[in-house]
Amino acid sequence: MNATGLRLAFAGLLAIAAGAAFQIWGKPPPAAFPPLTGATEWLNSPPLTPAALRGKVVLADFWTFTCVNWMRTLPYLRVWAAKYKDKGLVIIGVHTPEFRIEKNVDDVRRSAKELGVDFPIAIDSDYGIWRAFDNHYWPALYVFDAEGHLRHRQFGEGGYEHAEQIIQQLLEEAGVRDLDRRPAMLEVRALEEPSDALALSSPETYAGHDRAERFVSPGGARRDERRLYEFPAKIALNDWALSGPWTVGGEAAVSADRGGRIAYRFHARDVNLVMAPSTRNAPVRFRVLIDGQPPRAAHGVDIDAEGMGTVREPRLYQLVRQRQPVVDRRFEVEFLDPGAQVFSFTFG
Repeated sequence: MNATGLRLAFAGLLAIAAGAAFQIWGKPPPAAFPPLTGATEWLNSPPLTPAALRGKVVLADFWTFTCVNWMRTLPYLRVWAAKYKDKGLVIIGVHTPEFRIEKNVDDVRRSAKELGVDFPIAIDSDYGIWRAFDNHYWPALYVFDAEGHLRHRQFGEGGYEHAEQIIQQLLEEAGVRDLDRRPAMLEVRALEEPSDALALSSPETYAGHDRAERFVSPGGARRDERRLYEFPAKIALNDWALSGPWTVGGEAAVSADRGGRIAYRFHARDVNLVMAPSTRNAPVRFRVLIDGQPPRAAHGVDIDAEGMGTVREPRLYQLVRQRQPVVDRRFEVEFLDPGAQVFSFTFG
């Protein structure tokens, strides 16, 4: 992890093991609610200010719509927003993009609708709010009391019971009576299920040249140059490679023609890919294989049993969801049309 905001792929495991939220090094957290003037736009709400929020308990949640770790926190945010809204809780989703594909407000709006994010969203494409909070992580959660003082912060997955208890405590401090102290009832969608910690041995892996690791195609990657890549004779666990025509840019590898393939040897229940078409309204068809065969019962929500899927918009695509037992397997995608942008692999 680094100060540019790498996602905490394994942070949730630490939080769950500790049974509580956790703190991460850096400057002291803001003692009072920072300004929200860095927002370039607001969704689901008129612009909000710390002054206008005085008297409310406020939860500021930093997110970006391709982040699987944030998606696993979303069931809690949705249910807290519904349960405590009339009691004085305001949740603000601060959407700060990691990749350039997450800067388009129409895509943020579409993703919010699809994911059920109906609380206020501050569009933070210029990182103004991110810097005001001195934040470094997705997801990150900050809870302020009715006087605007920071009372809790946590990063990554986990710590949900503790966070809800703090919300309840701060609402009662603000004068709420007869608060239902039972944990809110969750509704968890397929992409939001927690990772299988015992089966997870593969880390988030970036396909763009700037942060790519363990890339094993012969000759390595050449930035911003179209070339034919080849798979090596063997791909070891957590190594990955390209085959066929690709252009590897700073953030993404782009299939330059039909037949571009990408392979990864993984050990996890789930395989997700953050992808986007290079051109809007130009979908890219693809086929997924596991150990050279169609995934059948191991297919994710974004492909069928034969492994067929289509990249239509920028987002995270769940391509594999295995049943037990989980073992080392080779995952491969062949793109049947040119123009697929592949940003990162994530696992669960």
